[in-house]
Amino acid sequence: MLNDMQPMLDTAIPGQSLTAELGSRPWTNPPQYNTVEEALDYYIPRLQSDEVTEQLLDVLEMGIPITTVANTMQLGAVMEGKHTVDVGMLVLPVLIELIMLIGDTANVKYTSGLEKDKEMSGTTVKLALERFKQEQKDDDMPEEIADTPVIAEMREAADKRTGLMSRS
Repeated sequence: MLNDMQPMLDTAIPGQSLTAELGSRPWTNPPQYNTVEEALDYYIPRLQSDEVTEQLLDVLEMGIPITTVANTMQLGAVMEGKHTVDVGMLVLPVLIELIMLIGDTANVKYTSGLEKDKEMSGTTVKLALERFKQEQKDDDMPEEIADTPVIAEMREAADKRTGLMSRS
């Protein structure tokens, strides 16, 4: 009678049999790499390959933060069953440092994602307007184009709105 009152924690989740067979997904099996050292032995040769380095530098030049790139890499490896989530979290700082080293050796200006970016704060409209102004200064746009009603309207809209749900 006492055993009937205890919860059954080692049973299948309701509906699990309807989605996939047990063990058919990589993350339901034991990981391929169990320690941080083994996981780094998996990542380092891949980051040193020419193809991955070129793609990584392209991503860094686009302005995507290094923390986002490293986190995506380790989550992808977790989903492939290469290592567990906890090993991935322990590997993450090393991946960030390796990617920063690759960016520094190629003299690529990058965003680490560890500092607070002034450009990333504020609304999307303000961010777009700031980038537009920067491009306008870089291109030395003629006055007749720079003072069009559309651009003036964009400036006014960016100044008035302060949030996602703000009213016009």
